Amino acid sequence: MRARWIVVLMLLLAGCTSHTTSGDRPVTLRFQSLAWQEESVAANKELVKEWNADHPDVKVEYVQGSWDSVHDQLLTSFEGGEAPDIIHDASDDLADFAYGGYLADLTDLLPQRLKSDIPQRSWETATFDDGVYGVPFLQEPRVLIANATWLKESGVRIPTPGHPWSWAEFRQITGRLSGDGKYGVAWPLKEPVSATLNLSLSAGGQLFHRGADGKVSIRFGKADETVPRTIHDQANTDHSASPTTLGSGGSDTLPGFFGGKYAMVPLGFSYRQQIAQQAPKGFRWQVLPAPAGADGLTQGVSPQTLSVAEDSPHKKEAAAFVDFLLQPKNMVRLALGDWMLPTGTQALADPALHTAKDGWATGTALASHLRSAPGQSVRGYPEWKDKVATPAFQEYYSGAIDLAELRKRLEDDGNLVLARYQR
Repeated sequence: MRARWIVVLMLLLAGCTSHTTSGDRPVTLRFQSLAWQEESVAANKELVKEWNADHPDVKVEYVQGSWDSVHDQLLTSFEGGEAPDIIHDASDDLADFAYGGYLADLTDLLPQRLKSDIPQRSWETATFDDGVYGVPFLQEPRVLIANATWLKESGVRIPTPGHPWSWAEFRQITGRLSGDGKYGVAWPLKEPVSATLNLSLSAGGQLFHRGADGKVSIRFGKADETVPRTIHDQANTDHSASPTTLGSGGSDTLPGFFGGKYAMVPLGFSYRQQIAQQAPKGFRWQVLPAPAGADGLTQGVSPQTLSVAEDSPHKKEAAAFVDFLLQPKNMVRLALGDWMLPTGTQALADPALHTAKDGWATGTALASHLRSAPGQSVRGYPEWKDKVATPAFQEYYSGAIDLAELRKRLEDDGNLVLARYQR
């Protein structure tokens, strides 16, 4: 009889440990990372290696993904039941996956340490309805990368986070810096929507308005006009913005910037890595804050996120790995590898992120002004962006349509798109 009880007890003990092992094999979690810069890939792989060394029962397998194809690739893997356990993405790509039931609600899976370390304004970027479907961990403001020698010789006032240029002053200064085939600014607007909407928050632009019934409508008001009108007038009236870069990506503007054709280029903060690596010897550059409007330096961001697949059989272990990756010292390593800002307050205070070199201090000074990008929690936003807003902004910036036609397209055509998702 006693022997039977011993057998039963052993079976119960075996059952208690089944959440970390599969038979005699350790749990294996697949972590799909979108890191692509050499330093970033190295930091991610090193952290995976460190985790595996300390957690023999929960192994993590590093899987390399790509920003270029992540949405379609994830959708296919979700529908095929082959999604990775831990998913690296961006907050503006999560809405459809969250509402579609593909991502786990992390509300009860994350430790309080991590919840309290990341500010609420960052959590809002990955919150849909009442659930949290990603951990925002890296973010980048849009800044002005300037030819330091050109600006110093011109005698213009150099802006700081404490005393930035207004949008009107920015337009005047780019006019002063232009002439003889040179331009004060080169706007790389191949993807014009996020740049325009995120910077428009500084002028009080909202564009998307949620009613008492929870439904969202688009209204392009006076505050929403400030940034698009500035860009349009620089390119078409003042001729202080290069017309040839309006359809370009950020990297496409760097040869002209290094060659002295443009005084400034508005770029994401992480572009500093390319500039530091590619700038000709003796070329002096500096990081300036983006212009400020009625709401100061506020701008929208879509942070990089870490999510857990709803179909993962090991959600607790996956959340534990996310917590490990985002320990303050590890978050700093990831931020330095990607040349971005961490969302965590402890990581953001690290001295390595407050140096004047390469403009780190300017970037960290902007962190408290970053808010959730407009529209990223709006169902139908990706279709509106691709089919309505992108061509409309491109035509407006090129001078093909006027502001009234831009408003009509964004509102009339845009609200038709959103209505289909809000029935």
